[in-house]
Amino acid sequence: MNEALAKIWNAFERLLKFVVYKILRLQLSDKLWAGLMQFVKFGIVGLTNTIIGYLIYVVTLKGLRAVNLFATVDIYVAQLVMFLLSVAWSFFWNNTMVFKQEEGEERNILAALIKTYVSYALTGLFLAEALLMLWVNVFGINEYVAPIINLIITVPLNFIIQKHWAFRREE
Repeated sequence: MNEALAKIWNAFERLLKFVVYKILRLQLSDKLWAGLMQFVKFGIVGLTNTIIGYLIYVVTLKGLRAVNLFATVDIYVAQLVMFLLSVAWSFFWNNTMVFKQEEGEERNILAALIKTYVSYALTGLFLAEALLMLWVNVFGINEYVAPIINLIITVPLNFIIQKHWAFRREE
C-alpha cells in the first residue's frame, strides 16, 4: 500500500510542479517547495479526516439512536466519539506521511499523540467555536459560510502547531 501511495503522490507532485513552475512561472527554493508539499499533504490528511470524522459521527449517532442509548445527549456522545477517532486517524497519517521520522530521529509517540489531541482540541473545538460566534453574531456572516472561513485560520494554525510542537524534531 505504501508503494501505491508513493506512486500516486509522485504523480500528484509532478502535476503541482508543472502548475507552479511552468504555468504560474514561480521560482521556489527546494526548502520552500518541501514546506509547501508538507502543507499540501497535511491538507489532504485533513480532508480525509473531515470525511472520516463525519462518517464516524453519522454511524455513531445512528447506532446510539437504534439502541436508544444516551437519548438526550446522543449528538454530543457522537461528537466526542468522532473527535477521539478522527484525531487518532489524523495522527496516524500525519505521523506516517506528513511529519515522517527521519533516519536516526527519536520520537516519543505517546507525547506526540497527546500534543496532537491538545492542538486539535484548541483549534478544532475552542478556537473554531469562538470564531464561529464572532463571524455569525458580530459580523453577521451566514452560519453555513462561517465554518469555511474558520478553515482559513484553523488549518494553517494547526499545521504550524503540529509541525513545531507535536511532531517537532529534537535537535
